[in-house]
Amino acid sequence: MLQKGKFGHHWVLVYDAVMKTMKCVFTLSAAVLLTQCQSAAAIDDAAQALVTHFWNASPAASDAAAQRLQESAPDAATLHAWLRSGPQWSPDAPAGELHLSRVDADGTEFPYVVLVPQDYDPRTAYPVEFNLHGGISRPKPEAGEAFWRNGYEQLREPGRIVVVPAAWDEAFWWFDNQADNIPAILRQLKQTYHVDDNRVTMSGVSDGGTGSYFFAFLQPTEWAAFLPYIGNLAVLRNPAGRVSYPLSFDNLAGKPLYIVNGENDPLYPAARIQPFIDLMARANVDHTFRIIPNGGHNTQWLPEERPAIERFKAEHVRDPLPDSVQWATDRTDRYNRNHWLRIDTLITPGQPGRVVVERRGNVFAVTSFGVRDFTLLLSPDEVDFGQPVQVLVNGTGVLARHVEPSEQTLLTWAARDRDRTMLFAAELPIHVPE
Repeated sequence: MLQKGKFGHHWVLVYDAVMKTMKCVFTLSAAVLLTQCQSAAAIDDAAQALVTHFWNASPAASDAAAQRLQESAPDAATLHAWLRSGPQWSPDAPAGELHLSRVDADGTEFPYVVLVPQDYDPRTAYPVEFNLHGGISRPKPEAGEAFWRNGYEQLREPGRIVVVPAAWDEAFWWFDNQADNIPAILRQLKQTYHVDDNRVTMSGVSDGGTGSYFFAFLQPTEWAAFLPYIGNLAVLRNPAGRVSYPLSFDNLAGKPLYIVNGENDPLYPAARIQPFIDLMARANVDHTFRIIPNGGHNTQWLPEERPAIERFKAEHVRDPLPDSVQWATDRTDRYNRNHWLRIDTLITPGQPGRVVVERRGNVFAVTSFGVRDFTLLLSPDEVDFGQPVQVLVNGTGVLARHVEPSEQTLLTWAARDRDRTMLFAAELPIHVPE
């Protein structure tokens, strides 16, 4: 685990001075920005149709749909408001038990099942739960095979969309292909259904619980909370699991976990999980650890535990644009982003680097370890583009200037994330001073 950094006295003095200078200006400009956003928020039928076309476009048609939308918006503020409003979801979207699949760039088909409430109403934003099954060391499921093992009935919940993807021996939950597949399924779902972007959770059982840990540690941006049941995060550090990831417990900041293990589980007894729980506590991770007395490697406890689990989900809504983010990674080709922070270059390739950022208005205070370059993604919902943006890295001011919002950047990130609450209008590359 990477060690937490300390802000030095000099850094605090510099930061406080900047904040005193910015305080009054930011208060005034934020009010002006709010008025501008409110005046631009109205969306007419023609603009709504363009947003819907862009939102539903296939990858092949995305560029053309984005260009039409960009040409129709008079400025970036209006385009942001349109995208924030979202598409017009169809009232004819299919409901019930849907057997679907997606094909990746390599031609691999990934089956999944979606459970949509029969009374689905496109005017309502629905929470979504991904449920990762266990028993993944087996061949790819055949068409119609019940890879979910225990059926769907226990997963059905009113007012919620449930997604059950498939994993197998060449597509473990913690492989790169699943790291691409799961978010892609979520984006596909958002094109058809009115999803609450900030109430998307991931639960998993056994190997699926381990998979939930994987996304919590390495790819958490889309998720509000993780619920690993009878899993073991040590598998992610074990070459026998065909991977070995460095796990920074600081990466779990802001992503609550509800963890359940059985006392007498023959595979992953609670006592073997406890040392990792202790590390979470030391890293101030928001977590609940439930030990099932005499519990084995099963979910017989689930009906009794369900009320507490549902309360946990209801109480933990994602903040899409948190005021502070941090991330540690040993690679930059993937697993290098957390919300509005992306690590681009490490000082020593293959060696972990870490960045911690605190944002107050337009001021970003950064501490960086082992990182040469990173990018800050700026959202009009948090940053006042009418005022200068200031960035301090390890106590040194590296940037203080106006940043222009970009319609192209807005569209690029909207197409990438399909997230109306996390829209970025500028990418700000930062080089860490020597």
